[in-house]
Amino acid sequence: MQNEQTAAALAVRRVLEGSTLPVALAEPAAGNPSFVQELAYGTLRHWGRLSALVQVLSAKPLEPTLAALVAVALYQLDHTRVPPFAVVDRAVDAAALVARPQAKGAVNAMLRRYLRERDALVDRVVRDSPVARWSHQRWWIGRLQADHPAHWESMLVAGNQRPPLTLRVNRRAASREQALARLLEGGVAATPVGTAGIVVSEPRPVAEVPGFADGWISVQDAGAQLAAPLLDLHDGQRVLDACAAPGGKTAHIAESADVDLTALDVDPARVDRIRDNLGRLHLGSAGIAVTVGDAGEPRAWWDGRPYDRILADVPCTASGTVRRHPDSKWLRRKTDIAGFAGQQRRILDALWPLLAPGGRLLYVTCSLFAAENELQIRQFMQDHAEALRETISFPADVPATGGQLLPSDDGASHNQDGFFYARLRKG
Repeated sequence: MQNEQTAAALAVRRVLEGSTLPVALAEPAAGNPSFVQELAYGTLRHWGRLSALVQVLSAKPLEPTLAALVAVALYQLDHTRVPPFAVVDRAVDAAALVARPQAKGAVNAMLRRYLRERDALVDRVVRDSPVARWSHQRWWIGRLQADHPAHWESMLVAGNQRPPLTLRVNRRAASREQALARLLEGGVAATPVGTAGIVVSEPRPVAEVPGFADGWISVQDAGAQLAAPLLDLHDGQRVLDACAAPGGKTAHIAESADVDLTALDVDPARVDRIRDNLGRLHLGSAGIAVTVGDAGEPRAWWDGRPYDRILADVPCTASGTVRRHPDSKWLRRKTDIAGFAGQQRRILDALWPLLAPGGRLLYVTCSLFAAENELQIRQFMQDHAEALRETISFPADVPATGGQLLPSDDGASHNQDGFFYARLRKG
């Protein structure tokens, strides 16, 4: 465990220096890589509180890697079943590796004090700092308070939860009943969600899930699985998935109806992932055109024929998926919102002329911020008199306010990330 603590602490430090977590974890680590990942992800989910506790426990500022190591150990003490004595002993030994031999005594004292005074110390830091209480940046907390006055607290709590492993059944390969039976035969407990989804009770590497290699299932959040049904697809339609990588929604469209489908993305490497995903699902021969191109510059790739349906799953801050990507809570900056809003506006304005009269464009983000969602759509409606916004009716078990899906806390029947949907029809 000493090696895992050290590797996780180094990954956390790299994130705080500007790296994304997948990149920070890419360097080979000794010990159990899955455990390293658990420690790094968990520590960053709760970094606001853990870093505040480290500051209170330390008599003076710690070197960044040593501070991250203490935070990793605190996370273990609060959120794992590892015996406390083992956590402390391994962290003390690791301190000599990441800092200096003299650091062992300081780390031992800090962790043992925490075990003695845990409740009082936690009460102190959460009382004094909203960042420590909610484990999000202060500007992020303020933005949600302003945008969602009735739901901001539950949104912040949900952002600190572990996400479920949610699957979507490929209806062209198997029924959901068949997929559930195969999971049960393989010793994987799971429950249905939505119309085509399955939630695995104990998350695991997806390659180990029965049926994945055969193309029976894909990984897709329950909230994301609403996109294809909201498009109201019918055989023979011409459909554009405008920001398609890595291809989850593209595949869901192809699984749902026999359509003339184009999957577009600006990043050639991510376009290769679309092709790989379609191939694994045995959809590579379905006549899907996979194209490299900028959704905001149609002249470079559009053939002039209008689309009946357009899915615009636009770039965004991804503030609704932080439970899956906790590094983004600390890497994202307040100024990023305006930058993404500008990209979104450019793409919407460019795609709208490609839609056939009577056609529908589904605007999607995985953001919670109104500037990327509701305010973006209101401005678009003001600028395009021929655009009609259709009322979206979500299933009864889907928590939402307007087009905003509310991110789920643990145990929700429709356990979802925080997506936003708006469906526009060209009059």
